[in-house]
Amino acid sequence: MAETIQNNNNVLSSSKKRLTPDDNNNNDNFVTKKQPPTTKPTWVDPVSALANARHEFGEHGGVNMSIEASATFTVMEPETLGRMFAGELGADRDFFIYSRHFNPTVLNLGRQMAALEGTEAAYCTSSGMSAISSVLLQLVSSGDHIVASQTLYGGTHALLTHFLPRSSNITTSFVDIRDLEKVNEAIVEGRTKVLYFESMSNPTLTVANIPELSSIAHEKGVTVVVDNTFAPMVMSPARLGADVVVHSISKYISGGADIIAGAVCGPASLLNSLMDLHQGALMLLGPTMNAKVAFELSERIPHLGLRVKEHCNRALIYAQRMKKMGLKVIYPGLEDHPDHHLLKSIANKEYGYGGMLCLDMGTEARANKLMNLLQNQTQFGLMAVSLGYYETLMSCSGSSTSSELNNEEQALAGITPGLVRMSVGYSGTVEQRWGQFEKTLSRLHDSGLLSKN
Repeated sequence: MAETIQNNNNVLSSSKKRLTPDDNNNNDNFVTKKQPPTTKPTWVDPVSALANARHEFGEHGGVNMSIEASATFTVMEPETLGRMFAGELGADRDFFIYSRHFNPTVLNLGRQMAALEGTEAAYCTSSGMSAISSVLLQLVSSGDHIVASQTLYGGTHALLTHFLPRSSNITTSFVDIRDLEKVNEAIVEGRTKVLYFESMSNPTLTVANIPELSSIAHEKGVTVVVDNTFAPMVMSPARLGADVVVHSISKYISGGADIIAGAVCGPASLLNSLMDLHQGALMLLGPTMNAKVAFELSERIPHLGLRVKEHCNRALIYAQRMKKMGLKVIYPGLEDHPDHHLLKSIANKEYGYGGMLCLDMGTEARANKLMNLLQNQTQFGLMAVSLGYYETLMSCSGSSTSSELNNEEQALAGITPGLVRMSVGYSGTVEQRWGQFEKTLSRLHDSGLLSKN
């Protein structure tokens, strides 16, 4: 294992020494340090938590960690391989087998994600969907049951509605996550294994009452899995009671719309089980993250807080101004949003209310006209799926990222035909971008597609 120096809660690591097989033995790759019982803090700044995380230096003393691009790893004694495959020696002690199992660079990114989300451990995958799929397949077996929010990303909804029942005999009941009584009623004791929802729903921006939902699930022995893709920094689900947090790192955490990646953050026991050589979903299904991608992402996480604050700041400004113009805008930062006070009570301080907003244009035709003008006439943003990019991204959810839901499912989820989802970027100045938006609205008025108030 790398040598470590403890200094003001920061663990500084240099890759200068490797343990021998006879050094302290521990079978777990993620070591959980037992802490004395303490009162759970009401708020932990995720930026402070990241600053306190172990910093990995490069092989030759570089301020950035080295990239371990190897697919396979050598040992000094032939007996060591057997002990590694038997689980006696692992990544926690700097013994690596193969990069589909553990990779040092990916492991370091996992430490950053665990610090960000306040979990014991984390590991990263090749996509957000691979993170979600692997967690559910690890926690739920054939014949088991999941309770999930009826408003989810289309790919997740398709996984739960179509793929898991067909491939694994796993069924899901979808409920209105705001209706705590319905959630409680949907849980079948002894059969329901997971309560799954998004911290802030895609695309309708419903905010989940994570503490209350976690309490309901835990009373019945159910594991709470939360997708926090829409709200990194803004909310910390694990600190609010969730057991597992998943991410599509492709979005805000990457920030560049150039990487596909995911993460699983949770108890060390779960992460170790996911990497088990015989029954681990991550190990056996193989959604491996490339070490070079892990390095790229590890360099972006330190300024995630700054980026999220600006995304959120601009989203609030635009939402307030859009509302004054008489547009039907959905944004949790607005006081008339049904979950505004809930989000204010559970959000991390100083990070805002999220960088996503929705405009309901009534019809798909009006939505498409708006987006066309915003991109091709005034250059306010880009018509594209995904989120967390420095440019504003726009899509009509019902015909794109939520198209996996049929018309009835979309109606239950609150997705209207003219709903435009916007991931608010931070390029250009606020007034420059707002001027472009106003010009677009003026052209919509002139075309007769939007009535003047």
